[in-house]
Amino acid sequence: MTELAERACVPCRGGVPPLTPEQVAGLLADVPGWKVVENHHLEKQYRLKDFAEGLELVNRIGAIAEEQGHHPDLVLAWGRVEVRIWTHKIDGLTESDFILAAKCDRAYRSMDVAPV
Repeated sequence: MTELAERACVPCRGGVPPLTPEQVAGLLADVPGWKVVENHHLEKQYRLKDFAEGLELVNRIGAIAEEQGHHPDLVLAWGRVEVRIWTHKIDGLTESDFILAAKCDRAYRSMDVAPV
């Protein structure tokens, strides 16, 4: 299987069922550190050294979201960025949510930040 971060998000037109818990579990293994909340959305918190580094990550994730046409909820605070992802049209998870999660992780790793 192609690495998730290399794939493109597919726009959801609605009318498709969200992923089952079994499908979610299979994809979750490919995005370490993310957690699934009520089989509805993905969450992750990135730790950074200061506000400026957090803002840089938010800007990188924002650019990816625009490119992919798939937009997460982002919370920026001093030293951390929280990301929540789900497919709004079906109010649940799709494979594209995991693809976006993998792209967020790649953006964080590309910043070459020291673990906090």
